[in-house]
Amino acid sequence: MAIYQPPKLRKLDLTHSRVYTRIMLDSQCLCINLRRAARGVSRHYDGALDGFGINVAQYSLLCNLQRLDQPSISTLAEAMGLDRSTLGRNLRVLEGEGLVMLVEGEDMRNRIVRLTEAGGERLKAALPAWEAAQQRLIDRLGAEKRETLLKLLDELA
Repeated sequence: MAIYQPPKLRKLDLTHSRVYTRIMLDSQCLCINLRRAARGVSRHYDGALDGFGINVAQYSLLCNLQRLDQPSISTLAEAMGLDRSTLGRNLRVLEGEGLVMLVEGEDMRNRIVRLTEAGGERLKAALPAWEAAQQRLIDRLGAEKRETLLKLLDELA
């Protein structure tokens, strides 16, 4: 049985790194381009929500909580397309800030997530900034491209 030997360290080749970066930017790979676009859009919304102490992922979570009105963790995870462990980590942060509350459901195995009064107020305060960020992107794309993009993203989801 062969023993694993780590590869020898070699000097970082910055020329190769620049070529790799150019290939990544010129790529026709849907995954690479979607992830790059998603990061850019997230930065756009995060910038708009800067003064509210929440990021776009937290804003989305609070919106889903308000819409679903006290869902179980499983229901919320499914609605957001997240696994339970990722959602749990995100909820702990918001719970620590007093924006959400986790309570026992009817079944001891089931936990319910509630938007607190402070969470509702934070969501209400951030809404105009989120709407303005949304409108800037719509203006940039135009209504027709926006509709096309939404249809394509729904298809991919």
